[in-house]
Order: sequence, then C-alpha cells, then structure tokens
Amino acid sequence: MDIRVAAHPPQAAAAAARWMAGQLRNAVRRRGSASLAVSGGSTPVLMFAALVELDVPWRSVGVWQVDERVAVGTDPARNAHQLEGLDAAGARVHLMPVTVRHLATAARRYADGLPERFDVVHLGLGNDGHTASWAPGDPVIDSHDPVAMCATFNGYERMTLTPSVVNDARHRLVLAVGAPKAAVLAGWLLRDPSLPITRVRRTGTVVVVDRAAAAQLPVDR
Repeated sequence: MDIRVAAHPPQAAAAAARWMAGQLRNAVRRRGSASLAVSGGSTPVLMFAALVELDVPWRSVGVWQVDERVAVGTDPARNAHQLEGLDAAGARVHLMPVTVRHLATAARRYADGLPERFDVVHLGLGNDGHTASWAPGDPVIDSHDPVAMCATFNGYERMTLTPSVVNDARHRLVLAVGAPKAAVLAGWLLRDPSLPITRVRRTGTVVVVDRAAAAQLPVDR
C-alpha cells in the first residue's frame, strides 16, 4: 500500500487526478486502451474536475461505475451525474443499468460488458468503513458474481462491483479526506475485520488522503 498525504482536500484531489491520469496514459501506450472504474460520493468531485483538465487520451478510455444507487436518472443522488465531464471529454462511459425492472438480470448484463481486467479502480471510504457499496454486514461482500445487488443502504438499493473485480485490477486508488475518516483509516491499517475496506487488496493500492484524514495514522507505516 502506498499512502500519500496532501495538505488539504483540493490538493489531495489534484494529486489523485495526476496519478490516475498517468496510469491511464501508460495503459493506452502499452495496450492501446485503458479501463477505469469510478466510485461516486462527494469526495471525488474535485478529482474528476481536475482529471478532465489533464492530458489523457480520453477516446481510448472506457469508464465504468463501481456502484450506483437504484433511482431514476434525474435523481441528484445518482453517481452518474458526476461522469458527465468524462463523457464530454470523449471517454466511453458505461453506466450501470439501475432503472430497469429486473435488476439482477441487469447486473449480470453489466458484468458481461466489463473489461477482462481494469487498469484502475477508484474507491472512496465511508465513515463506517464501507467502500464501493459494501456496507458493514452486507453479504454482497462475499458474492461470487462480478456485479451484484446490495441491500438498502442509506436509503437506496444499490448495484456494485464486488471484491473479486476490484482486487483483480492492475491498480486501485482510494481517495479519502476529512477528519471523520481518520479513525477508519487507522483501523484499515490495523486490519480491523469489521471494516469492509479491509477486503481491498493492499498490493497495487495507492491511498491519497489529506492531513485531517491522516491524523491517526502511525508515523511508521
């Protein structure tokens, strides 16, 4: 695990965007295309804004969702709205089909369209230790399916990538900022099994945080 500490949230977002852009460029140079899975939430908004301003061959980049709320397309809680900038930049954006009647079938269909292996999977971190839509205690974290439906979490049923897909990626990026993340980040480093984030593979994972989120991390990591 590679932990990088920035002074404040905008600096952390910019650092995460630069790292991600470099990985996408490398993937396009080596394999002719790049695949990226992104999470939603409030934290990555600044990162996405910085990312679209960087030198990335977007027409060679496919973007998938790590997770999405089951809601109509106009619902402001949908993560899809955060991807409009990437779509406008020329990336091939693949939204999770969460507005259909048969969600389990839709999840299997989305899984069929995933790349063989993601170049980068971006993850967030909740104050309760969740990442993707792996809520504490939700059996989705043990699903053998690449894409699965979750129980209702914070008011929404959700579709999510599962640990097998996330951990098979070439690289993972976790972006977490703010003082409420400090205790859960420390718990992750201590391998607290109650935290869903602990299921994320450490090798090949870059963690970008601000000083507030890093406040409880041990000096010798």
